[in-house]
Amino acid sequence: MTPVNPHLAPVDVPDPALLPHVQRLCDLTDPYASGPAEEELFAAAMAESHAWHAERSPFFASLYQGTPPEEPYRAPLVHANFFKRHEVLSIPRDDVHLHLTSSGTTGQKSQMFFDEWTIRSAQRMVARIFERNGWITPDRPANYLLYSYQPAPDLKLGTSFTDNYLCDFAPARTVEYALRHTGGGHEFDPFGCVAALLRFAEEDVPVRILGFPAFLWFTLERMRAMGLPPLNLPEGSLIVLGGGWKGHTDQQIGKHELYARVTEQLGVPSERIRDTFGSVEHCVPYIECSHHNLHAPVWSRVFIRSTRTLEPLGYGEQGYLHLVSPYITSVPAQSVVMGDLASLHPGSECGCDLDTDWFTIHGRAGVSRNKSCAVAAAELMKGMS
Repeated sequence: MTPVNPHLAPVDVPDPALLPHVQRLCDLTDPYASGPAEEELFAAAMAESHAWHAERSPFFASLYQGTPPEEPYRAPLVHANFFKRHEVLSIPRDDVHLHLTSSGTTGQKSQMFFDEWTIRSAQRMVARIFERNGWITPDRPANYLLYSYQPAPDLKLGTSFTDNYLCDFAPARTVEYALRHTGGGHEFDPFGCVAALLRFAEEDVPVRILGFPAFLWFTLERMRAMGLPPLNLPEGSLIVLGGGWKGHTDQQIGKHELYARVTEQLGVPSERIRDTFGSVEHCVPYIECSHHNLHAPVWSRVFIRSTRTLEPLGYGEQGYLHLVSPYITSVPAQSVVMGDLASLHPGSECGCDLDTDWFTIHGRAGVSRNKSCAVAAAELMKGMS
């Protein structure tokens, strides 16, 4: 009998009496269900989430006063940068199950704290999407090349945590890291990545490549500079990217150009290459569909806010990305405005089989000294490309 992936196992909210609709929403198994019933359930879950945080977080309670009750989504807007300077919890410290940060060796760090419910429910969301795509293969191992940080003592980066638990969806035969721990930090190892891909291409085992797209691109460029012929990774190989190109926008290429190069040099078809969006401040997974658009799953709602007034904008207009989800009980981050410029589009404009809205990231807003994990990782590549 095929074993059940542990990330699909049931998980209970901290207080079933106070959060019954949050429980029901996060228990939905179809990650892209949509309709009046789901909308009503989401609104009820958001109301429970607001009440939960208002009761437990003086910070959120002070912001929430005066919010019209007829606007369940209209929670106070908290910018993701707030969590880079403040530790605000809605649970006792003793209930913190996991502590993750958003940046690497430099820059201000978001300090995010998770109780067991919050992190496990977020992991289950990822598992539901992987399950829907047929990417959970407990009976078929994979070789992994992770474009992320090799585990090290006291390493609490969200990207490292995410990429490592993504290895749970197919048994790991071999795991190689692009950012190798050297004792005093991490260094990008392009020749190690090339060697791993050459070795994996000779084995009859699917390859899963996870992590920052910039590192994958620079590996492909290094392979071309070395005069290496195209590889043909085994059938069933999968590439799931995340982290963006922050810090290397001068060398960034379009994702479709990147995907074409991956297919050309590694033999992985376009439908098996997916980008993602997520953050430690908002762990709901946004994973590209087969047409390479980032659809909102049933557990969240996506809005675009004016960069001038913060009022909601219509489809196709660019503004701040605003992400809403009631899943989080540990920190009042159920309504977070990101530093990304984005635009929202109706599901009907995609052409895939998903009906939910999808969004496009257009870049970071403004100029800031704050650095994400992608920036810190990109700095390791200076002089190596």
